[in-house]
Amino acid sequence: MAENGKSKTEKVPAAAHPLSQNPTEIASDINYHVQFNPHFSPLKFEPEQAFFATAESVRSRLIKQWEDTFWHFGRANQKHTYYFSMEFLQGRALTNAVGNLGIENAYAEALSKLGHELEEVVEQEKDAALGNGGLGRLASCFLDSMATLNMPAWGYGLRYKYGLFKQRITKQGQEEVAEDWLEKFSPWEVVRHDLVYPVRFFGSVEVNPDGSRKWIGGEVVQALAYDVPIPGYKTKNTISLRLWEARSRAEDFNLFQFNDGQYESAALLHARAEQICAVLYPGDATENGKLLRLKQQFFLCSVSLQDIISRFKVQRGGYTWSEFSSKVAVQLNDTHPTLAIPELMRLLMDDEGLGWDEAWEVTTRTIAYTNHTVLPEALEKWSQPVMWKLLPRHMEIIEEIDKRFLAMIKDTRPDLEHKLPSMRILDHNPQKPVVRMANLCVVSAHTVNGVAQLHSDILKDELFADYVSIWPNKFQNKTNGITPRRWLRFCNPELSNIITKWLKTDQWVTNLDLLSGLRKFADDAKFQDEWASAKMANKQRLAQYILRVTGVSIDPNSLFDIQVKRIHEYKRQLLNILGAIYRYKKLKEMNPEQRKNTTSRTIMIGGKAFATYTNAKRIVKLVNDVGEVVNNDPEVNSYLKVVFVPNYNVSVAEMLIPGSELSQHISTAGMEASGTSNMKFALNGCLIIGTLDGANVEIREEIGEENFFLFGARADEVPRLRKERENGLFKPDPRFEEAKQYIRSGAFGSYDYNPLLDSLEGDSGYGRGDYFLVGHDFPDYLDTQARVDEAYKDRKRWLKMSILSTAGSGKFSSDRTIAQYAKEIWNIQECRVP
Repeated sequence: MAENGKSKTEKVPAAAHPLSQNPTEIASDINYHVQFNPHFSPLKFEPEQAFFATAESVRSRLIKQWEDTFWHFGRANQKHTYYFSMEFLQGRALTNAVGNLGIENAYAEALSKLGHELEEVVEQEKDAALGNGGLGRLASCFLDSMATLNMPAWGYGLRYKYGLFKQRITKQGQEEVAEDWLEKFSPWEVVRHDLVYPVRFFGSVEVNPDGSRKWIGGEVVQALAYDVPIPGYKTKNTISLRLWEARSRAEDFNLFQFNDGQYESAALLHARAEQICAVLYPGDATENGKLLRLKQQFFLCSVSLQDIISRFKVQRGGYTWSEFSSKVAVQLNDTHPTLAIPELMRLLMDDEGLGWDEAWEVTTRTIAYTNHTVLPEALEKWSQPVMWKLLPRHMEIIEEIDKRFLAMIKDTRPDLEHKLPSMRILDHNPQKPVVRMANLCVVSAHTVNGVAQLHSDILKDELFADYVSIWPNKFQNKTNGITPRRWLRFCNPELSNIITKWLKTDQWVTNLDLLSGLRKFADDAKFQDEWASAKMANKQRLAQYILRVTGVSIDPNSLFDIQVKRIHEYKRQLLNILGAIYRYKKLKEMNPEQRKNTTSRTIMIGGKAFATYTNAKRIVKLVNDVGEVVNNDPEVNSYLKVVFVPNYNVSVAEMLIPGSELSQHISTAGMEASGTSNMKFALNGCLIIGTLDGANVEIREEIGEENFFLFGARADEVPRLRKERENGLFKPDPRFEEAKQYIRSGAFGSYDYNPLLDSLEGDSGYGRGDYFLVGHDFPDYLDTQARVDEAYKDRKRWLKMSILSTAGSGKFSSDRTIAQYAKEIWNIQECRVP
């Protein structure tokens, strides 16, 4: 290929055609980047070189559109939204860019003139390691929708060098290694050397004679901007994901110490600056770890707000601060960017000279907060001593917010005074004084939203019920959504083409409600056959991928049953693998004739366990150990395979989701805020087995109860069931005991799984008492899986259910979600580039 590719590039002239739609000129433009932006030796033109040159060719077009959008937004002088998120899980950008720009075929043809296939070139791109899971992927879907809906909006995040981690599976289980996505470089970034801001840590507060205060001393790092262009679908609008990198100045390098042989000391600030954007969610078991996480969060908030204020001043000319919130909306994606609240107050008071009341008015009218969890450990609480050490001025401001909130409650709501210990921002527990970040968000933001109807109801009725009684209009629901471009149009072209053919329009890509038009074809035999052939093509592609990355051969004629998400006890991968173990044991007990009457299954589980989350890592190990036994058992392995899919990321999801037939969304009811992978699977005609949790509730309503395999306790039953368990009233199903005993028997190797199984035992206590109700839901789960087996045997019924699943997914477009945010929270209008 290399020689062929090289000889073909010699026949294509190298000439810049950055905006051409013509395949011949695009081929010349790609060759121009090969010759005049060379990142590799001129002897090669292999797929990797072709990718970088193609990406730079596409980027030229994006930069032009980005600049046109930027200038248009400036002239229109409309209100902007700025989306603050610690994570943006973008996935590969090339397919998305050429698809959104409508130049996919032109680039495919251009590359073939240069001796390459677009599909092969796309595979060279590494996923940007800027996120972990649903939170980051949601933020990326939102950016796609903001651009597609022509919203004046912007994303702000951090440029992590090593991301979360790359997952390797060994005999010991999960192993974490650093992501290498930036090892060469990212062709999509545009570094902005003119956008550099200082960010301070530590230091002290100086009180001036007039009573004003100033944060001084400590250490100061520099923040440098990298812009990643985000194109909308079939629109000229291209917005920006602005990522910040921390660095130090030349003058912070101590030349005297270096020449004295004190090399580490000489570059101390350089090393500290580099740590800030090294890793997503560094371990925080130590004080240094806590300081680093807080540094990351503050760094994002401080530099982004400085950038926003700078733009506001430039665009407004003669501005007044009372106008700020009519031009700027800031959305906090979860509690990670909470420090934007005291930092905006500090910038307004200390740097701009506003008084407290005016600064508070601007801040509270500018900032809105999205809550993503009801899990206590995920509602951030930061140590007060650590905060005082790192951010002394901000702690003064937080203390004042807390003090004024207490006074307001005592004045206006004396009936709530007894609730103040849990409602206030500062928890002064002498053993562990903390700042409650969610409380700070709720007190300070003008709007608080949940991300699915059930989740928002739990927030209003339970978690934030006392605040709702003070500010009933502050709380909203915004059910999450996904972009139909990446999650159907581009990742599943076979199914997309069939949908367009039968609906006689491709308008569904930006108006997903049109999918409801498929309902009338659900029983049509010809439509079902086309649907089935698209699904089979995706299953075969997935089978090839699984063979390549795991060495396990799977049968595309078996039921493809997939659960992919972060590994966490509440998401209950343990329930899934216990079910698989029980299924395996029953198959072993059958005779060959009985086995022939069963539904063959391939169970795939994927996801990363956080590096320090011991039980989650034990679950990963168990899935792999079970797979090792089951897949090598000749009696059973044509009826059951169990596969752990390593290093789950966006690109892997784009392969798994189109090939799936059943997907498991089986979290303990009331624990999952929304979920968005459930939406992606449903949109691609995959049936869901799940609990009434998060967005599952709304998916089931939209696609029809008969097309959803429901099991398990309801959210309102969970507290009672936990209480009964504590009181020793739980009677385990014999099948549950049988599955656990099979693991303990050593059937899956000699690893000691007792600590994991012990979490399912006993009545209460830390790490015991089956807090996530695996045992309670297990029998219902097995019975429902038996219903799945029966349904799959009826091909026409299954295909109809699959079609109705896609037909009912219109509500779950992130375009709908963003349109609601724009109208009901941000108050921003479309700003289309002409």
